[in-house]
Amino acid sequence: MAKLHIKKGDNVMVIAGNNKGQSGRVLVVDVETSRAIVEGVNMISKNTKPNANNPKGGIVKQEASVHMSNLMAVDKNGQPARTSVQLDESTGKKVRISKKSGEAIK
Repeated sequence: MAKLHIKKGDNVMVIAGNNKGQSGRVLVVDVETSRAIVEGVNMISKNTKPNANNPKGGIVKQEASVHMSNLMAVDKNGQPARTSVQLDESTGKKVRISKKSGEAIK
């Protein structure tokens, strides 16, 4: 398994594929397959049977997963940014920062 550069709750931008340029918040990260589900990105239509939530059933739009290599974390300016990890002097914790701006990411 590769080390992942994106976590649940991050704002990300799609940098490759059919959804290039779209951005959203990460809802789920699957570490084993290196894929993530991003809010509002890679929407698919899924046929569903009737159930308690949807008594009639039918076609439901939902997000499909995107491979991590096609995602890049977004900094506070809304620009995609490569990330690195530095030790924060005041708290002594590791913090992800943008390589371009030097600001902390979330």
